[in-house]
Amino acid sequence: MRFSCTLIATAIALLSNVHQAQAQTAGIASDPLRIAVEKALLSNPEVTSRFNAYRAAGDAVDVARGALRPRVDLNASVGIDKDKITSRQPQSESLRRTGVGLSLTQLLWDGLGTQREVDRFGHDRLSRYFDLLEATEQTTLEASRAHYDVLRFQRLVALAEDNYVQHRYASQQIQSRFRAGVGRGVDLEQANARLSLAESNLTTEVANLHDVMTRYLRVIGEAPPKASPAPAALTVLNSELPGSTIEVLNRAVVQSPAISASVEALRAARVSAQVRESTFQPRVEARVRSGFGNNFDGVRDQKHDSSAELVLNWNLYNGGADQARVRQQVNLVNQAEDLRDKACRDVRQTAAIAYNDTRKLTEQLVLLDRNTLAIEKARDAYRQQFDIGQRSLLDLLNAENELYTARRAYANAEYDRALAFARTHAGMSQLTAQLGIARSASLSEETSGWAVGEDAPGRCPAEAITLPAIDIEALARRVPALAEPVRPKK
Repeated sequence: MRFSCTLIATAIALLSNVHQAQAQTAGIASDPLRIAVEKALLSNPEVTSRFNAYRAAGDAVDVARGALRPRVDLNASVGIDKDKITSRQPQSESLRRTGVGLSLTQLLWDGLGTQREVDRFGHDRLSRYFDLLEATEQTTLEASRAHYDVLRFQRLVALAEDNYVQHRYASQQIQSRFRAGVGRGVDLEQANARLSLAESNLTTEVANLHDVMTRYLRVIGEAPPKASPAPAALTVLNSELPGSTIEVLNRAVVQSPAISASVEALRAARVSAQVRESTFQPRVEARVRSGFGNNFDGVRDQKHDSSAELVLNWNLYNGGADQARVRQQVNLVNQAEDLRDKACRDVRQTAAIAYNDTRKLTEQLVLLDRNTLAIEKARDAYRQQFDIGQRSLLDLLNAENELYTARRAYANAEYDRALAFARTHAGMSQLTAQLGIARSASLSEETSGWAVGEDAPGRCPAEAITLPAIDIEALARRVPALAEPVRPKK
């Protein structure tokens, strides 16, 4: 029951606008990647645990705020008192008493400790909110990775199956020639060896597919669909990226929930230090109490008693513990600043590498496509030449393996590129929005007017690594030097 309520709450919080978005963007709504991400956000324990932590932080604010309100206590008692006083007669006396009392206590001053405690829990709630956003974004990325990896290895299994079929066909051809007396036994052994290697490669790819499907089940919460989506699904995230690394990094820092959570954690630590300092000030309370009974409060024949008072309590010495707590909290503030700066550096590194991968893999795909087409033409030519005896079996098998390797490299690069786009969007904390999954208005209002202000990271380098483009022409000019004869040294 508790888990079901959590799922419902998470669904309302994260996906309240899904149906409206689906009506407006039917193409995106039918995307298998988005469907997988929605299922992951609704069922992944990482997201639901962060959501429950956020709600618990909101309750903690109410707990702290309750100390600012009056406290009303009802007490009742019944008992017997026995006294022995040697200076009076009789020396022993018993007194039966009953009583019911009502007391009210109102905090008037505690050095603003309670109010600052409310503020601290408020910052902690915002930190948990940003943690929820970060968990949502990272779960979206993990779901995307799981989705793409399943597609990747389904493709690799298909390539390994085709490679096995090609090697089995070559083995059967060589076996037919050997039986007809026009083939050599060594060629048959070589063909069977390559066939065994192709079968081993197929077994490996099937095992890898099993592993990624198991990870898909863990992240998404259900097994992946058997039908593979169209290749067009890989292009859904290839748009709306900035044109430069600097712009990507700036947007990543500004929009990062991880950095925002660390900023709120720093603010909470600062307020907590102020809470520690409030212990050096007096605590003032107003108390009102009234009660009635028989021999009330142990006073013979007393039926009723009321009192009103102001109570001041000022601790003057506590063994140095309060000063130690202040020093401890100052160190924790410094630690929070360190974690904020570390979060900034991590975000910039992740976004920079992901964005560079999108550009690198886009260029590599063009070259890998040329390589695959050229090798495929060479393989076809080798097969024709082998049929007429102009090529050896080893040449044909090497060409077949080279084509399989080239196709495999192209498939990996294609899915790596799709994942790089997803990583870049996640680095800028916009992957979930890019897939058309919107947060509810109630959650968006949580950070209305929020700003980092003067708490921006201070030790987070603003530079971006830029390397010069590969100068192919300059490399080509070095080729003739290889043809020059090496002169012996005198």
